[in-house]
Amino acid sequence: MMPRVRVVAVDDEKPARERLRHALDRDSRVDLVECCASGADAMQAVLEADAAARPIQVLFLDVQMPEVDGFAVVGQLIEQLGADRLPVVVFVTAHDEYAVRAFEAQAIDYLLKPFSDERFQATLDRALRHVDAGLAHTMLAQMRALLDGGTPAPVTQGPRSLPKKRPIDKLLVKGVHRVRLLPVEQISWIEADGVYVKLHTRDGAEHLHRGLLGSLDEMLDERRFVRIHRSAIVNIDVVAELRQDAHGDYVAVLRDHTEVRVGRHYRDRLSARLGQML
Repeated sequence: MMPRVRVVAVDDEKPARERLRHALDRDSRVDLVECCASGADAMQAVLEADAAARPIQVLFLDVQMPEVDGFAVVGQLIEQLGADRLPVVVFVTAHDEYAVRAFEAQAIDYLLKPFSDERFQATLDRALRHVDAGLAHTMLAQMRALLDGGTPAPVTQGPRSLPKKRPIDKLLVKGVHRVRLLPVEQISWIEADGVYVKLHTRDGAEHLHRGLLGSLDEMLDERRFVRIHRSAIVNIDVVAELRQDAHGDYVAVLRDHTEVRVGRHYRDRLSARLGQML
């Protein structure tokens, strides 16, 4: 007998929460670990389960919640766990204009409230297929291809490498009264900032761009940009030196004297770019 898939559901409205609870409880393939009333409670449930080595595999997540909304929950979980340990995410929303943002935030599907039993069942079946086949992260790349206006390659019955897309050369950054295209060559380094990234440019300016660091890491030119920390990507052209501390950890010192820590898990990646082991 296959083990049941561990699920957390969250909705701040009790009727909607009970609707999710009832729909999940009646499926024998599912172990509903917790049904939460807030984004903060959902994050705690997922992080505690991960720490106990019993990770949550599917997360049904309401979009509109006070204090911590669904998008912020995903952003924080990625920061805490890393994208590779993020549960399969299904957003639940009463507003269909959130559909594109749901996919941008790495959801494999979204449910539009009020949803029918048939629509819920189709979504749950899809989520469980992704868990069973290990396809969650392949699907994220598929969704990014759709959002970029491309045609996603067909999903097979197992993880596989996707063709490398042409790297982006501009990013949209929003100002108070305008949206501008920022050439990526002007970026010195990028840091994660919740569901945004902060772009630090060579002229010392900072710009917010809605997106996740892992997504940008895949879209940027790997010959120029390298991820050196869970929360940082640097333009290798502006790295002036690497400084080692007493504990053996490295810091990348940029030309403007900014210091960006090199995570130990990313040291090999940086070494490969430099052609020398650190």
